[in-house]
Amino acid sequence: MNPYVLAILLSSLGLGTTLTFASSHWLLAWMGLEINTLAITPLMAQHHHPRAVEATTKYFLTQATAAAMILFASTTNAWVTGEWSINDLSNPIASTMFTTALALKIGLAPMHFWMPEVLQGLDLTTGLILSTWQKLAPFALIIQTAQTIDPTLLTLLGVTSTLVGGWGGLNQTQLRKILAYSSIAHMGWMIIVIQYAPQLTLIALGTYIIMTSTAFLTLKTSFTTKINTLATTWSKNPTLASTTALALLSLGGLPPLTGFMPKWLILQELTKQDLPITATIMALAALISLYFYLRLCYAMTLTISPNTTNSATPWRIQTTQTLLPLALFTTTALGLLPVTPTIMMLTT
Repeated sequence: MNPYVLAILLSSLGLGTTLTFASSHWLLAWMGLEINTLAITPLMAQHHHPRAVEATTKYFLTQATAAAMILFASTTNAWVTGEWSINDLSNPIASTMFTTALALKIGLAPMHFWMPEVLQGLDLTTGLILSTWQKLAPFALIIQTAQTIDPTLLTLLGVTSTLVGGWGGLNQTQLRKILAYSSIAHMGWMIIVIQYAPQLTLIALGTYIIMTSTAFLTLKTSFTTKINTLATTWSKNPTLASTTALALLSLGGLPPLTGFMPKWLILQELTKQDLPITATIMALAALISLYFYLRLCYAMTLTISPNTTNSATPWRIQTTQTLLPLALFTTTALGLLPVTPTIMMLTT
């Protein structure tokens, strides 16, 4: 892609998200989301491949539907209350419609069906943008309006997402689909606690972005998109394979890794709010997700690929990729747990 075009598209992505962050008016927030969608569409379709075009079309249709629902919900709310302010979402019908639209935007279950299919059709860099940056603007809106949303709806979305995210990933062999289901499960963890402690949602979103970036950058560095290709990683780069296994366990939420921090704090908060059954279901759902992360770790570090490849071995060639982002994200994905008190102090 032409570097000037790429610069314009990436600037538009940043502009759209910033516009949504800064807006207090529904139309401005909607405009920011639309700029975001239009900016990422060419990035998704840049590889002229049928799968990429199909993924782009699916993504565009779902995002357009969600945007239309947001516009309809905000118009309904303005019609009833006479207010266009984001903080004044007092109409229950508009509130439910708005929550559904944003759930569709970020891929919360049961509005998640587009997410694995779209991510599977994209290259890893665009997949990384879709899984991380594209979640920021909708989450800003959800956090602003969380107090007006029905708590039962949020709990239902959160629990369903963690269960679907865990269950859906069990049967997959494609790594991008596994990461899509991982994303759905993590969104569930964030949404379940958003009314009680929004700062925990922000901590969970931050750690999710760090860990997912680590996973995507690792796969990009080792040119891997399937589990059976993952089995050859150890012989190519043992250090990378070791850190990736730990990063995947961090995504699963095992102590003493970074991923344990948000899960631990969220379960603690749910217990404080007198929701022990919800907390138990969430903890059990996390175990289902942990299984497929362990499966990836097993394939990556405990097996050596049995088949001899007759083709040229591209992984032996010196890579030209920048490895600094991967090193930074891996370090933070593995070692942030000891600074939990500091992070809590900064966010509260």
